Amino acid sequence: MDTDVSEHGHEATHRDADDEGIFATVAVIGAGAMGSGIAQVAAAAGHHVVLVDAAAGAAATARERIAASLDRLVGKGRASREEADATLERLRTADSVRDLPECGLVIEAVPEDLRLKRRLLADLSERQPANTVLATNTSSFDIDAIARDVIDPERMLGLHFFNPPTVMALVEVVSGELTSAAYVEHATALMRAWGKTPVRCVSTPGFIVNRVARPFYGEAQRLVEAGVADAATIDWVLRERGGFPMGPLELTDFIGQDVNLAVGTSVWEQTGHDERYAPTDLQRRLVEEGRLGRKTGSGIYTYAADGSVEGAEPDLELAGRLVGGPVVTDPLARTVAMLVNEAVDLVHRGEATADDVDIAMRLGVRYPRGPIEWGREIGFDVVAAQIGELDTAFPGGRYRPSPALTDGSLA
Repeated sequence: MDTDVSEHGHEATHRDADDEGIFATVAVIGAGAMGSGIAQVAAAAGHHVVLVDAAAGAAATARERIAASLDRLVGKGRASREEADATLERLRTADSVRDLPECGLVIEAVPEDLRLKRRLLADLSERQPANTVLATNTSSFDIDAIARDVIDPERMLGLHFFNPPTVMALVEVVSGELTSAAYVEHATALMRAWGKTPVRCVSTPGFIVNRVARPFYGEAQRLVEAGVADAATIDWVLRERGGFPMGPLELTDFIGQDVNLAVGTSVWEQTGHDERYAPTDLQRRLVEEGRLGRKTGSGIYTYAADGSVEGAEPDLELAGRLVGGPVVTDPLARTVAMLVNEAVDLVHRGEATADDVDIAMRLGVRYPRGPIEWGREIGFDVVAAQIGELDTAFPGGRYRPSPALTDGSLA
């Protein structure tokens, strides 16, 4: 999951569970950082929660981590001792999905392996009642592909949390072709009850955040490949002139070049190798060479033992010449134009609303503005002209303009 890296939102505190009791018991499958975080959020919201992991002892270890997390909240004055103790009391573990009670909601947070998720959800659909909501926390797989063998697939949907779930406010509520609207409504209301900000989208590759964010990484990599500017200069422009919390190149080092490439490749493959999402040779080489970013000590940048970047100073004179110049060589204008184009195209296809796209990008990856809002400020006609310049300079389909830039539907 490559865009789940920012810190935004608040720690989960106790709230009452759904009054109707439809989700009174929640199971979370997978006790890694994501699964344990989701389990903590659900338990803090007043649900009885069962945490399961296939690895022996993993769920129990995760419960200990959650206890430590709750202790830290008490120490910081963000929860009372009574609230923390009650949250932990509502959380128990099980060794297998065979040991689960009847649940209102089951959320799988296992590794991003389509066959694994498909088998797990099919098994759960046989073991749980027909009205149990089955949710996947996938960041990029198609909901219908995961639900292929699920009994009663109308109750299958995506609940894509962002890492860490106890802090990040955003949850993408993703519906497949067979997902019932009633279940989407229930899940959306539940996320609000958990103190989250849900946005809805259909099961398009990458959903909202991981799809709209592709140009943020790809344009920077292409500018470096073309020799327009070095990585430090491009990152400086996006941070200092654009207001992004991190530059795109340093962000891919932080995420992990392998993780970022895997998500980008998944979107590219699911869109039929659309040139708009084609991975760059630069990133492929980094991964092939084992230069995965901070975790390996080198990626786009080289890192000292204390984690600081070595020998990467932006060229401020070059940055001043590029910003405001032709869009082809302006890192900020080029990136923003592509983000706007991607966002309006998603809305044009009916996969999410403009408001939900803007909310998702502000909360999920802390963009300074939602891309639709940004497009209105710049002028969609201006963005259309910029995309046209890019399309002329680099024909082949990557820079094709969305019809929504000129049809007036987002005015």
